[in-house]
Amino acid sequence: MDNSPNPVESTSGPAGPEAAAVAEAAGPRIDEATGGYRQARFQRPTGATEIVLVRHGESEPAVPGQPFPLVDGHGDPALAPDGLDQAERVGQRLSGSRIDAIYVSTLRRTAMTAAPLLAATGMTPVVEPDIREVHLGEWDGGLYRQRIAEGHPMVAQMIKEERWDVIPGAEPMEAFTSRVRGVLARLVAAHPDQRIVVFSHGGVIGEAIRQAVESPRRFAFVGVDNGSISTLVSVRGRWVVRGYNDVSHLS
Repeated sequence: MDNSPNPVESTSGPAGPEAAAVAEAAGPRIDEATGGYRQARFQRPTGATEIVLVRHGESEPAVPGQPFPLVDGHGDPALAPDGLDQAERVGQRLSGSRIDAIYVSTLRRTAMTAAPLLAATGMTPVVEPDIREVHLGEWDGGLYRQRIAEGHPMVAQMIKEERWDVIPGAEPMEAFTSRVRGVLARLVAAHPDQRIVVFSHGGVIGEAIRQAVESPRRFAFVGVDNGSISTLVSVRGRWVVRGYNDVSHLS
């Protein structure tokens, strides 16, 4: 069986130097003993940006009649005890590796998840508003979870259409798509030849992966686990997916 890494690549971007860069990342190496071509592990190409996407730890339960505090209209719960444990495990997983920058959103559950890694590295996070969760309109502040549990008819419609904006007052899908695309482009432009860790949210991470593989299914990657790690590499205008929903550190 061929056990070489098989990264998922987008089809966007011109050929030529870009294709050569992808080949550099996963191309074969020469075995000195035999002169043959060895299977090789992925290596980030020169100039590429590696974005490690971490979903925040589990947040506190949504209690009916007790909405979460809001930050710019977004529910802002703290982490639950299990979420704090997940944050510690994320910190242990990532603290021994190269990190050039750490980003958090404006919502405290990302900062709380990042805290153990920040303590271990001594780094200061960059607050990036555009990696905040999709705005859920009238269902933000905890009501979304209740409506899901109740099997509200609008939930079935939302899943069928794969659009968050089925929810009244929710962020328009086109605006959400544009926001995620824009922040990814800015992160890549700001960090050539670097590896960054971005503590974000399930909706944003799912949309980022969807854009990377150019899937027409808007909810294809929605549902990454709390404390999970997904990894994208931008290689001269092309995306390579190096990991999705990795939770091995949480076992």
